[in-house]
Amino acid sequence: MRNFELPGRSPVNAPNGMAATSHPLASQAAIDVLKAGGNAMDGAVAACAVQCVVEPGSTGIGGDSFCLYAPNGTDQVVAFNGSGKAPAAATIDFYEDQGIKKFERSSPHSVTIPGAVDAWSKLLTDHGRMSLSDVLQPAIAYAHDGYPISSRVQYDWTASKPLIAREESTANIFLINGEVPKVGQMHNQRKLADTLQLIAENGRDAFYRGEVAEDIVHYLQEKGGLHTLDDFSNTNGNYVTPITTRYHGHVVHECPPNGQGLFALLLLNIMSGFDPGVDGPITTKRIHQELEACRLAYRARNMYLADPVFSNVPIEEILSVEYASRMRDQINEARATIPPNKVPLTRHEDTVYITVVDKDRNAASFINTLFHGWGSGLTAPKSGVVLQNRGHGFSLTRGHPNCIEGGKRPLHTIIPGMLTKGGKVVMPFGVMGGQYQAFGHLQFLSRFFDYGMDVQEAMDVPRFMVDPFTGEVEIETAVPQFIRDELATKGHQIVKPQKPIGGSQAIWIDWEQGVLTGGSDPRKDGCAIGY
Repeated sequence: MRNFELPGRSPVNAPNGMAATSHPLASQAAIDVLKAGGNAMDGAVAACAVQCVVEPGSTGIGGDSFCLYAPNGTDQVVAFNGSGKAPAAATIDFYEDQGIKKFERSSPHSVTIPGAVDAWSKLLTDHGRMSLSDVLQPAIAYAHDGYPISSRVQYDWTASKPLIAREESTANIFLINGEVPKVGQMHNQRKLADTLQLIAENGRDAFYRGEVAEDIVHYLQEKGGLHTLDDFSNTNGNYVTPITTRYHGHVVHECPPNGQGLFALLLLNIMSGFDPGVDGPITTKRIHQELEACRLAYRARNMYLADPVFSNVPIEEILSVEYASRMRDQINEARATIPPNKVPLTRHEDTVYITVVDKDRNAASFINTLFHGWGSGLTAPKSGVVLQNRGHGFSLTRGHPNCIEGGKRPLHTIIPGMLTKGGKVVMPFGVMGGQYQAFGHLQFLSRFFDYGMDVQEAMDVPRFMVDPFTGEVEIETAVPQFIRDELATKGHQIVKPQKPIGGSQAIWIDWEQGVLTGGSDPRKDGCAIGY
């Protein structure tokens, strides 16, 4: 239990239903849906749509989505991959012929075909109780009538001002007289409201086959993009089989590749072989062990993670006890390893994670993203759709498993998580923050199980991460200076994070008491709400 004399927040407890998101308006929208008779999937999509409006730098309908869903409280977890693909015409030959050696953030080549709306539609049809039209109404209202700018949203908005100002169609929506809106100032997105209304009236095809797709494709083609209307009409997310490992007597479920959940499981397997100690997670010894496990796991990720339809990803070997043991044996307790080679990937970025549990104990673990803040920074001018930059996840190295190909999904960082035990779901959870997410799953679950923290305390603990580009170690300022100094003597290059590391939400299900306990990360604006 936390010290009530110190800043912080308590976890939220409720008997019937609960939602936890990174924005209060989204959490409230999910609760309203539950009270109106919707289930956890309805609430998750409603909350996500609201966040696509009120947290526009972090997510949008021009992005991607993944979901884990536990129906009726069982351990029969369903996984859905709603990540978009490269245009059919995208080939390594094309980029080599054009002399393109990397994807610039605001290049149309960084934009993959958005998968989110297709995912929402399929998941609601198969698992929801409400229509897509019903669950989009709160988002439509905020986009049309306006929403107040919250503190963390404004912080991220300000950091992205140069990107926003660069593109007229983006600046026209997200800057007011050339300036970022202030905290508490009302803002609206009328073009996006009209687009959401079209989707509400005509379903997912209003995004992938009609005037919205035409607007996006024409806009990207004018900038040299390879996108076609066929690419949009052929978009099709799919159900996949979750991958798992065991941790503290629980089964941890993740979506399989092309997402990096495989390497969250690897990290759990590596660290399960270490004694966590009795002094808590913020000690020199424990931080060093976690950082070294991070270096090793992310090296493996950068070597192997790709779209399994196009490349062989050795899932069984990576999840094996032997592989984790070999990784663990490489950790030198006295010294940091040589920093990993630079790889064509990007740093911690923006996403929203949502979890909802209803009175029937349907549990949704739901994540939606643009990748960077405001994605590519490109906004389709008529529809108001901000476009993602997930193409940054591809490699332009010929022969690499993650080398771009037409119709291929890129390496994806967003990963919802789910815990089950004894035939029942016990906790949907997730972590935001781009590359951090796999390591974040380890840190959250370790704090919860190894150190006995509640769901909120496990999020509040200071974070750290190895930068997968440089090998530098980002450590939040709450970690004591003497620990930083001791880590430096082991060879870790310590730097201040560019911004708070990640975010997270989780809901624990106590089946015996019939109580839900939720937490929401203090690094964001959000909250858990129950009833």
